[in-house]
Amino acid sequence: MSAARGDHLVLYDGVCGLCNGVTQFMLARDRRRIFDFASLQSATGRHWLERFARDPDSLDTFAIVTNYQTSPAMLDKSSAALMAARELGAPWSWMAVFNVLPRALRDRLYDFVARNRYQWFGRYDTCLIPTPEQRARFIDV
Repeated sequence: MSAARGDHLVLYDGVCGLCNGVTQFMLARDRRRIFDFASLQSATGRHWLERFARDPDSLDTFAIVTNYQTSPAMLDKSSAALMAARELGAPWSWMAVFNVLPRALRDRLYDFVARNRYQWFGRYDTCLIPTPEQRARFIDV
């Protein structure tokens, strides 16, 4: 793993059109540069999934390893999405209102979208390569 600069590591499905769109959205709005990125398919992604006893061959989640360089913990599904929105600041942080819903309900909605994401948003044959300007924010490219 390369040395990175962010506090939190975003793990995303590198061949998913929706996931790549979310990653690009986050890159454009992460002004504090607190997020680094790695695809779930990468050695780094697999390492973190295994470390937190998750199946590295299951690519059905979006996850964030918080404080991954010091005291890592993993958030996934709706909890990861809401944490990312909060850290991006207003107006995205206003999505925190959804934290009033039980996590089980939020995750059921998340799972519904995850099951249909390739059909709705497309699937790439390979992980997309970040632009030269973005490359420093990615681990294991």
